[in-house]
Amino acid sequence: MNKIVIEDLSVQYSDGTESLKNINLSIRENCLTVLFGPAGGGKSTLLRTLNRLNDLADVRLLKGRVLLDGVNILDPGINVTELRRKVGMVFSRPTPLPLSIYENVAYGLRVAGINNRSRIHEAVESSLRQVVLWDEVDDRLNTPAFSLSGGQQQRLCMARVLALKPEVILLDEPTSALDPIATTKIENLLQELSSSLTIIIAPHNTQQAARIAAMGAFFLQGELIESAPGEDIFMRPRDKRTQDYVNGRFG
Repeated sequence: MNKIVIEDLSVQYSDGTESLKNINLSIRENCLTVLFGPAGGGKSTLLRTLNRLNDLADVRLLKGRVLLDGVNILDPGINVTELRRKVGMVFSRPTPLPLSIYENVAYGLRVAGINNRSRIHEAVESSLRQVVLWDEVDDRLNTPAFSLSGGQQQRLCMARVLALKPEVILLDEPTSALDPIATTKIENLLQELSSSLTIIIAPHNTQQAARIAAMGAFFLQGELIESAPGEDIFMRPRDKRTQDYVNGRFG
């Protein structure tokens, strides 16, 4: 079953940077989909379009439809705040708030108007357990989030998103600033979460994309070249451009 259906999506920025050209792509529910390709191919633009972060950018052209459970999220009448609760985003570098570990996770809940202490505590603990961080921080929840390592901070940012019980998580190069051990933890976590969440990730290299992809989509200069199950697109790509990129002939 498809969670997101993208139809004839085109995006152009006023300064002429990264754009998308007539993208048609279906994203399966409860599946880990990888967007990969050279820098400037449109991957980040697509991620930011999926939860309307592009509303904050200087976009000259936006046309097409993005259907989430059959509802066009690009419709002007959509509640964007509610959309971003359903479709959370994790960025390339950890972005903890200047608050305690506990309050970093609780922050979004409080903004959403949830003030019940037991409900907040339950959500904080549950989210930290989901990202396999609880046992590492349960005795120092009131210490600053910046005291955590880079990998722990990134998992904390994921917990902050998970606390709001999203249906989709978008990740833009989430391990680019992390060491190999922290990267492996994040990759394993994403594969576990994909059994119950729709996950869309733009990894920072092709090797990572090939390791984790259940589905893959190759982008080149704003165009979607092809999409297929992960094993097929990395081992048996149909398009020569995909094959050349996967084999390291350019990029």
